[in-house]
Amino acid sequence: MQDGKHVILCIDDDVDILESLKVILEAGDYQVRTASSAAEGLKMVKEDSPDLIIIDLMMEEIDSGTQFVSELQASGQQVPIYMLSSTGDSLQGMIDYDQLGLAGVFQKPLDPDYLLKLLKSKLK
Repeated sequence: MQDGKHVILCIDDDVDILESLKVILEAGDYQVRTASSAAEGLKMVKEDSPDLIIIDLMMEEIDSGTQFVSELQASGQQVPIYMLSSTGDSLQGMIDYDQLGLAGVFQKPLDPDYLLKLLKSKLK
């Protein structure tokens, strides 16, 4: 938490997605940090200690989202991580989020109301 607000780290190589997330989350009264790569996101986790992370599954580097999750777990971090994917709905029945170290998957395009409602319930 920072200044009484939960800190959300959003990682995506699409500037428009990052800006959209920032607008939605700031309207929901969250502090938002953004990173355009998994490597930049890992550095920010160490510096900022976010309360929750939203990361894109498919960025420029193949599997950088899942690799990020693995590296974060290996470092002992316990922060909830949500994967952002254009294939989110089809992933629902195909993968075990816990096994991957994820709290869940958000479907692109994001439903702002659903996102804020879920975060409110997870970040009490």
